[in-house]
Amino acid sequence: MLRLFRKIRLKLFRENKVSHYMLYALGEIILIVIGILIAMEIGNWNEQRKIRQLELVYLQGLQSEFEQSLNKLQTLIEVNKSVYEDAKKIADYITTGYFPEEQHLSILIFNAFSREQAYNPNNSLLNEIISAGYLKNITNPELRRELSSWESVIQGIHRQEATLREQRELVLDIFRKDTGSMRTVLEQANIIDQQMGLKKSKNQDSNLNLITSREFENNLLPYILTGMMMESEHYKPLLDRINRILQLLEEEIK
Repeated sequence: MLRLFRKIRLKLFRENKVSHYMLYALGEIILIVIGILIAMEIGNWNEQRKIRQLELVYLQGLQSEFEQSLNKLQTLIEVNKSVYEDAKKIADYITTGYFPEEQHLSILIFNAFSREQAYNPNNSLLNEIISAGYLKNITNPELRRELSSWESVIQGIHRQEATLREQRELVLDIFRKDTGSMRTVLEQANIIDQQMGLKKSKNQDSNLNLITSREFENNLLPYILTGMMMESEHYKPLLDRINRILQLLEEEIK
């Protein structure tokens, strides 16, 4: 096409047809500009296609990560509920003044205070995306906002878990004094012999006195309340947040 324009332009120039020559010269320039614009558009389209392909790879990886994080959180919610429910059973004994069997109390104490809650989501890919500055290429603005604020949300969860651990330690401190026997708890829960490989003592000290201990109750109740608030105000809202992120990821991948 350009060669044809050059031949026509050269012929017009030789025939001294200046106006026609200028017209064809202008047409040649327009054709070149159109060609450049088309090439640039094709280049941009290819670049956007590559970005979108990479985005899909990242989105699929994030989907897998958040599904694992969801499973971890669901398990943690079950553990946390089991912990504060056993602690509530102990509180009920204090309220009613009913003395349970020693072994039953020991098992409740062990279940309520031996497990530490700590949520550790899978964030490796998300951290990689953020550190590489790729987050800006996530197309969906809501998904981009959720991902960018994820770390601050998790930090808030960890702060609340630290508060729960502090409350737990206040209860366990009672067993570090003469008012409670941790050995009795561990022996009655079959931890001393089966897991620690130690011999059981011949004479066990009773922990039933804790049922009438005001200090024990004063530390037990805030521990229960903190555990329940951990579930209702932090874990369950986080569960909803993860489900929303997974929904957005699914929509973008489709």
